[in-house]
Amino acid sequence: MPASNSSAGRADAPTLLVQLTDTHLLAEPESVMCQVNTDASLRAVLDLVRANGHRPDLLLATGDLAQDGSPAAYRRLRALLEQTDWPVRCLPGNHDDPHALRHALGLWTQPVTDIGAWRIILLDSSVPGSNGGHIDDTQFDLLERAAALAGDRHILVALHHNPVQMDSKWHDDMMVDNAQALFQQLASLPRTRVLLWGHVHQAFDRRRHHLRMLATPSTCFQFAIRDGRHVLDDAAPGYRWLKLYRDGSLATGVRRIDAATWREAQAA
Repeated sequence: MPASNSSAGRADAPTLLVQLTDTHLLAEPESVMCQVNTDASLRAVLDLVRANGHRPDLLLATGDLAQDGSPAAYRRLRALLEQTDWPVRCLPGNHDDPHALRHALGLWTQPVTDIGAWRIILLDSSVPGSNGGHIDDTQFDLLERAAALAGDRHILVALHHNPVQMDSKWHDDMMVDNAQALFQQLASLPRTRVLLWGHVHQAFDRRRHHLRMLATPSTCFQFAIRDGRHVLDDAAPGYRWLKLYRDGSLATGVRRIDAATWREAQAA
């Protein structure tokens, strides 16, 4: 399994991860989706990461990186992220073209990365032609092998689709359809500390036994559940930071761009 050369392994230093998700870039950089220029909002979020002094040991981009699966969108994403000089790992979502994504992003799509005292395992939950998610046998085998070879490292598992409903009053037919099987496997892997996803365009933080379950706002438009309905939300874009400590504990939070910057991205 690949190992990181990060300096995050210093005895007293946590590993810093930043999660970006659901960038929804389109073939043309001027394109607008849900009244948002997704290129402009992504740049604003990246600027916010820098402004907050966050220099991640690893940046995770957890799917729906392109809305249209276009090679041009992935090339532009790569160019933007290369400017940061941060190590990057990516996985596909339901709007992505996995082949085009892997062709453009190359080694960034490798599913297992060791960094500090942690092993990061990326699962592909995308299903061709479907907005919903599924963990197939190949991904379960990957998870089992990667966990078995993790040694004494703690484990963070990331995927695109949510394995739990965001709201009990709204039936979510776009989540992982075999989430119970995933949780059964994770229950047998006690060194798994974090299960992280995108897809839902909103923040989420809950515990399930030994797992911290986390979801993150999109870098563009947001969703919410209100009165049992799935609706667009006017909350600003953002990212999640995670400090992963050597003892398996973590600290995490969400940062969002300010209102003025958000208005500019909407008008761009």
